[in-house]
Amino acid sequence: MPIAPRPDDFEARRAHLRELSDEALRARFWSLVERIVAPLVEEARGHTTPSIERSVLLRMGFSSIETQELVARMAERGLLGHGAGRLVLELARRRRVSVRQAGLELLDGQHWQELG
Repeated sequence: MPIAPRPDDFEARRAHLRELSDEALRARFWSLVERIVAPLVEEARGHTTPSIERSVLLRMGFSSIETQELVARMAERGLLGHGAGRLVLELARRRRVSVRQAGLELLDGQHWQELG
């Protein structure tokens, strides 16, 4: 079954963009990207698993054993919905220490009250 050639309507489809500057085109692009990914971001906010959170922490430089303990402690406190990596990162910024140091301090039982 042959495919009919598509009419060349590029000029007509881009007419509304023709007058935009490079900066305006970039802004429009990122605005459209945000609209496209917004439902995905919203879905991810409410649907995480311990496995996903361990994976994030692994990529942040923690060992498998450390990630298991951090995620377990966060789950006990009902914090996983906030994102384990995000919580460690925000703690590190507030305390002005490395991400690794913040996570190790959590494992030592420190700063949990700051996460809630």
